[in-house]
Amino acid sequence: MDGLAGLLKVRVVRGINLAYRDARGSDPYVVLRLGKKKLKTSVKKRSVNPIWHEELTLTVTNPSEPLKLEVFDKDTFSRDDPMGDAEIDVAPLMEAISMNPEDIRNGAIIKSVRPSTRNCLADESHVCWRNGRFVQDMILRLKNVESGEIQLQLQWVNISGAK
Repeated sequence: MDGLAGLLKVRVVRGINLAYRDARGSDPYVVLRLGKKKLKTSVKKRSVNPIWHEELTLTVTNPSEPLKLEVFDKDTFSRDDPMGDAEIDVAPLMEAISMNPEDIRNGAIIKSVRPSTRNCLADESHVCWRNGRFVQDMILRLKNVESGEIQLQLQWVNISGAK
């Protein structure tokens, strides 16, 4: 656990208007990559608006490293088809965790991030103090695909003794 900064919990909530890759829709799943670490959601059969509500937890050693998200269509007899990708900037969440939460009321917005050419946000994203944790809800617009968005929630978990 040398160099461990903390844990990043990523709740993959749902996909919105994902691309069709098969005649009856797609069988999408999400892959998250952080450095050499890679985690996947389950496959949702025949859906372009899948609901996952799955939590994936990544160990973070370098907080400035971008989190990469990819969506694929699961195929049985051929290679899985790409359905778009996005990069997630965790810097706004990382900036918030250095604050003293004792002075922050539940539900308070700590920071707002607007969509821009430098991020994949489809809408404004807020870092909030909610139920004793810093969380950031976001909807990402997928790149390299004709359509699709992914709704996520990021949550930082400090590890005692971590730098």
